[in-house]
Amino acid sequence: MVKYSREPDNHTKSCKARGSDLRVHFKNTRETAFAIRKLPLTKAKRYLEDAKNRHSNGQGRWPVKSAKFILDLLRNAESNAEVKGLDVDSLIISHIQVNQAQKQRPYMSSPCHIELILSEKEEPVKKEPETQLAPRKSKGAST
Repeated sequence: MVKYSREPDNHTKSCKARGSDLRVHFKNTRETAFAIRKLPLTKAKRYLEDAKNRHSNGQGRWPVKSAKFILDLLRNAESNAEVKGLDVDSLIISHIQVNQAQKQRPYMSSPCHIELILSEKEEPVKKEPETQLAPRKSKGAST
């Protein structure tokens, strides 16, 4: 069993995925992961698909390989959620972290580890409207 840097708040409503020693640049992957943090799963997948299919017109660069690796991990976590019986449409990325891995060979400068946790979005409980409020007594002496 692999130890994650953070455990989910509710184990029954969340799922995890992890990739170790991935041959993708750490810096690009970290920025890509930061961009999709706290997004719903469907929106994050759409964002990464767009980044993966983006063609540069000479200005700017797109982290295509990083987007591909994170997208694969999101699909893996989505499959884990389906096996657990979670509602895939209400999943959000509650935790995503990218760490530098040990350098393997001179031509691969900085591989990385990626871990992510998907959790079902908590629906806020609505407060009952208070029907009767007791009248407030003033502290001053009123006669």
